Amino acid sequence: MNILFFDSGMGGLSVYQEVRSALPGHRYDYLFDNAFFPYGEQPEHIITARCCLLIGHLVSERQIDLVVIACNTASTIALPALREQLSIPVVGVVPAIKPAAALTRNGSIGLLATPGTVQRPYTSQLIAQFATHCQVLKLGVTELVVQAERKMAGYEVDEQAIHLALQPLLVHPTPPDTLVLGCTHFPLLKEEIYRLMPGVQLVDSGAAIAKRVATLLKGKDAQSVTYPAGKAFCTVLDQDANKKSRILTEYGFQSLQILELC
Repeated sequence: MNILFFDSGMGGLSVYQEVRSALPGHRYDYLFDNAFFPYGEQPEHIITARCCLLIGHLVSERQIDLVVIACNTASTIALPALREQLSIPVVGVVPAIKPAAALTRNGSIGLLATPGTVQRPYTSQLIAQFATHCQVLKLGVTELVVQAERKMAGYEVDEQAIHLALQPLLVHPTPPDTLVLGCTHFPLLKEEIYRLMPGVQLVDSGAAIAKRVATLLKGKDAQSVTYPAGKAFCTVLDQDANKKSRILTEYGFQSLQILELC
């Protein structure tokens, strides 16, 4: 089966890694819309239009069987439009509030996400549904997205910037013992976060997405078929994107090329 992962940047690799590890018998492509990065700062109508245009095009060109929107912002905005447009399964990611509420020991949960995800009604609904017995400290930050992209391009991460971004959680009277990484970029910074918050439990959606994809593809993981390595696509092939081609190769993609829209 041919599976496409989509994000505005490199964050979707954290979800892709979980799915590919669980389900190796497929071909995986990766598409990132770096021309409009970061999605957390884009108007909702732009995000929906970009998702429908880019994903719709690649689904046709690459004969995709399943799409994973590996971006929390895009998932909370564009999923209904994509599912209406496409006839194949489209899987989105949501903040892992439910498992975090079950894991916390002191009843204090941190939700680390982009400002848009933190403010959306969907996030409030998740908290109301699964975490009414907890104190949920919502923190919307963009800086960690930027630092994750820098890390994937091989630049030095600014740990002081990460420390400043996390400061509201670090100085809270009841610091969270469980932190929801509500943006797919943030698992790429697990090491840096652990150094600032030793002992915290980090929770993301990767394993849950892998389980959901496995359910949708049940019986279709043809181990006897050897799929060629997939490709990575971007919307601007600039110097920064070329620097990321190295990490994309390490993640198993055969090449990085610009998405040509006819």
